[in-house]
Amino acid sequence: MWRRSGTFRLAVGLLVATALAAGCATDPPGPARAGVGQPVSGEGRRITLTVGVFGTFGLQEAGLYDVYMRLHPDVAVRQTSLARNDVYYPQLLTHLTAGSGLADVQAVEVGNIAEVVATQGGRLEELGTAPGVDRAAFLPWKWAQATGPDGRTLGLGTDIGPQAVCYRKDHFARAGLPTGRAEVGRMWAGDWGKYLAAGRRFAARAPEGVAFTDSASGVMAAVTAGAALRFYDGRGRLVVADNPAVREAWDLAAVFAREGLTARLQQFTPDWDQAFARGAFATVACPAWMLGYIQDKAGPAGRGRWDVAAAPRPGSWGGSFLVVPSAGKHRKEAARLAAWLTAPAQQARLFARRGSFPSASAAYALPEVAGARHPYFGDAPVGAIFAAAARGVPRAPVGPKDALVAQILADTGMLQVDQTGRSPASAWDAALRAIDNALDR
Repeated sequence: MWRRSGTFRLAVGLLVATALAAGCATDPPGPARAGVGQPVSGEGRRITLTVGVFGTFGLQEAGLYDVYMRLHPDVAVRQTSLARNDVYYPQLLTHLTAGSGLADVQAVEVGNIAEVVATQGGRLEELGTAPGVDRAAFLPWKWAQATGPDGRTLGLGTDIGPQAVCYRKDHFARAGLPTGRAEVGRMWAGDWGKYLAAGRRFAARAPEGVAFTDSASGVMAAVTAGAALRFYDGRGRLVVADNPAVREAWDLAAVFAREGLTARLQQFTPDWDQAFARGAFATVACPAWMLGYIQDKAGPAGRGRWDVAAAPRPGSWGGSFLVVPSAGKHRKEAARLAAWLTAPAQQARLFARRGSFPSASAAYALPEVAGARHPYFGDAPVGAIFAAAARGVPRAPVGPKDALVAQILADTGMLQVDQTGRSPASAWDAALRAIDNALDR
């Protein structure tokens, strides 16, 4: 399930960036300062490069295009954007197939990157050897997601969604659980089964009307996100039905549902939003980009009550790439722009200004990331927490329909166990049938 587009992405980016700026962020050193408050028109330039994105992607809002134009006086950069990825992506596939109507640089969401690499690889430029690209600067698992079987790397990672667990300190205190983030992380370190044990401890003394976690589907997604093999194997074959890791995530989430440890919510719905404001649950699996969402929905009353601890196992949920279509007129220049936009210094700037966590691990030592704290979450050292999670994410294959499979498992399957009491075995069979139907199998 990938929820990174449209107004949601805008709200998250603005909220996280505001909080980080209040906590620690400083502008990057060197040339990046040139773009601050000094937009560049680009008129009269030798060439114009276009960048096609979905939602409020952050590159323009962080001032990166202006900086690039100051560094490259002959180049103008223009952005086009569609509000939603579910509108943007089908159009991108159509334009790639036709070889027309494309921007010089196009964004691709992580849930779509495997399909793009598999079906459109011959229509995209190799970026792994482009000038300015340093493979060693990127997380190996992120680099692998946009690399095809032939070894060609067709996309450069922008951001990722490393996971932690966000929790309510006040609810934990009333239930007799530790509240310090280090102690909380140790309580379930290394095993999502320990997270279940913590939930049972919480339930024994829980404040009235407060569940341990928001949803069984959220638990399932978090556990699956840390598996080395998920819905597809390395050859692109769907293995969801036979993969023990997926079934383990399903069975564990079902226990949460059957034992009443969840608030029985569906994520990214009005009821879920309102539950944050009511303090209706004590924990939620928390990718880096969700910090802003929690701050928005929990509001001022949640400030200082929420905190962030390491997840039982690292995983990632979300992120995007930049690709360069071969049909473009300025392919070499576009590749240079994509390389610059995804370089560590620019990713650190994007994090400081927009809250998008870098996919370039070389950015983690830069002060904008290493020193990042979030005042809403008790001044939690979010840069260090999410950097550690990012480094631990396993290198798992990403399939062409990962997002669709995850959505069906959650909404057709686990949601029914959580909200209607359907048996886990029956819901599992129903979800697998729905996946087969959706994929015409």
